Amino acid sequence: MERLLNERNERLQQIYLGGGAKAIAKQKEKGKLTPRERIQYLIDGGTSLLELGAFAGYGMYSEHGGCPAGGTVAGLGYISGRQCMIVANDQTVKAGAWFPITGKKNLRMQEIALQNNLPIIYLVDSAGVYLPMQDEIFPDKEHFGRMFYNNARMSAEGIVQIAAVMGACVAGGAYLPIMSDETLMVEGEGSIFLAGPYLVKAAIGEDIDAETLGGAATHTSISGIADYKFESEEACLDAIKKIVGKIGDKPKAGFDRIDAIAPKFDTAQLQHQLPQDASKPYDMVQLLEHIVDEGSLMQFKEDYGKTIICGYARIEGWAVGIVANQRKMVKSKKGEMQMGGVIYNDSADKAARFILNCNQKKIPLVFIQDVTGFMVGSRSEHSGIIKDGAKLVNAVANSVVPKITIIVGNSYGAGNYAMCGKAYDPRFIYAWPSAKIAVMGGEQAAKTLLQIQVAGLKAKGQEITPEAEASLLHKIKSRYEEQTTPYYAAARLWVDEIIDPAQTRHVIAAGIEAANHNLKMEAFRTGVFQV
Repeated sequence: MERLLNERNERLQQIYLGGGAKAIAKQKEKGKLTPRERIQYLIDGGTSLLELGAFAGYGMYSEHGGCPAGGTVAGLGYISGRQCMIVANDQTVKAGAWFPITGKKNLRMQEIALQNNLPIIYLVDSAGVYLPMQDEIFPDKEHFGRMFYNNARMSAEGIVQIAAVMGACVAGGAYLPIMSDETLMVEGEGSIFLAGPYLVKAAIGEDIDAETLGGAATHTSISGIADYKFESEEACLDAIKKIVGKIGDKPKAGFDRIDAIAPKFDTAQLQHQLPQDASKPYDMVQLLEHIVDEGSLMQFKEDYGKTIICGYARIEGWAVGIVANQRKMVKSKKGEMQMGGVIYNDSADKAARFILNCNQKKIPLVFIQDVTGFMVGSRSEHSGIIKDGAKLVNAVANSVVPKITIIVGNSYGAGNYAMCGKAYDPRFIYAWPSAKIAVMGGEQAAKTLLQIQVAGLKAKGQEITPEAEASLLHKIKSRYEEQTTPYYAAARLWVDEIIDPAQTRHVIAAGIEAANHNLKMEAFRTGVFQV
């Protein structure tokens, strides 16, 4: 785990450079701050940004020079004592232009703000859509235009939106600040227009400079589009602090919280809880005792369905319901041995019932994933494993209390779904550096794919030697395992962030605090339940 953490931290340091040292230097020459500097100045002293989507776009778009962090720095931060979503364009990455992953990341941040009723602050400095890939970012439902749709929906929900234009804001992107509640601009740098000077010249033959066309003075004195102008970025950010500081309090969801108690075991030792070999057993209860407040874990149906641990607990004082895969071998009362990390009929049944209980009591759910899937074979099939699995999936899908998912190890197949993977709408989903996300384990998948390819070759009359077969297996396995890494997942925003295990307790608590801002909760209904 130390090796994995070092690898993660090294990759993050590269990501933090954005478009690179030269691009940052160019930004500084203009007297501008980098997005991370802007955010650090904006948030309260003594606090830090809980960054989300730092690995967005990682390893993608190499033919276009890459897109570190998806060209956007974003996350949860405290401004004037209030928890906010902050989204800042990174002008050092292709002038802040939007790649497909940029759109996906920005929409995810808006989704988090909407789900949790959080104020959202946009620090705008973007050239708009990245034209060489416009067909993958412009026209579809979850593309660029969905941002403004969300602006309108969030406004209707009473969610505060503040936009500070600190650089370019062009074309369709110009609607974002104007659809926010208030628009602030930095003189000499901020500009808003549907078409820049070059396009205006090409379209109608008018010669005009950017500042006259859409600068801060123009929009605060002539068009009335912007509300405030400032001589410096710092003054602009100070004004945001003042505005946020005056936001009135709203009723909370009312999730239960008491004074926090430290875990039984040191959180910093979490990284030592997993065996190096992901197939080896370990005791999930011991891992949980590094996360939950000491003495708070109370297991539900402890002696039944033992391959899933269900229980009430507290994390930094917040009441939670925990659903976690037990990874050690267990023995049922009937004397049957059950493999850790596998979901059996009884564990699926127990977990589904526990989720109902948490919804009944309005207790947020925390899923800790290290799952290899559902039990297979004639015995499980004849016992109705699909039926019991469907029951669990139904309960997870229809659950209305906030769900937070942490993937600590394996996350395979339908087990990913049943344990609240990305498709099941967790409020937040994080991965440890040890996470592996795929339809099945690499060994099984590679052998299955090998059998298919070998059969295809033989059908064409080609014979394959044992050596060639071994070489083919190695290539298939290497390619498949690359796609199971947490970096592959985080690059595509299947998870919100790859975290240090020591952060687990903090990110869960921060997620529940965010969720507590949203009073609205639908009635819990499951529809047809397989019994």
